[in-house]
Amino acid sequence: MIECRPLARIWGEDAEDAVWHAAIDLFLLNTGNAYDALACLFGVRNSFGFRPLTEDRGLPEDASDGLRNTFNAWGGPRDAHGRTWISWTELADANWDGQIGPARSAEIWSPGRGPTGHRSGT
Repeated sequence: MIECRPLARIWGEDAEDAVWHAAIDLFLLNTGNAYDALACLFGVRNSFGFRPLTEDRGLPEDASDGLRNTFNAWGGPRDAHGRTWISWTELADANWDGQIGPARSAEIWSPGRGPTGHRSGT
């Protein structure tokens, strides 16, 4: 699920109205099994030997109701595999040439910079 805080850009991240909203279900983008990307980013099904950027963080404390409802619909903590998240800032700041593991890792997953106030996860 990709979440965003559209009012954070206007009022600041600490503003009362700068809450997270569910924006895009990542299921819509997963037309195949992107295990290499999931392993690289989140450590999910990591038979590739990556050092994941964010592993086992759980759900964000301030997750949107939409994300929590989706998570619970998938079975909650009992059935959902790989609960974690990452911010666009962390993606942009990652050392894609050395931090994540095998030499082929930069070929597998190299995201561009995203706007502030956005995050995604599994």
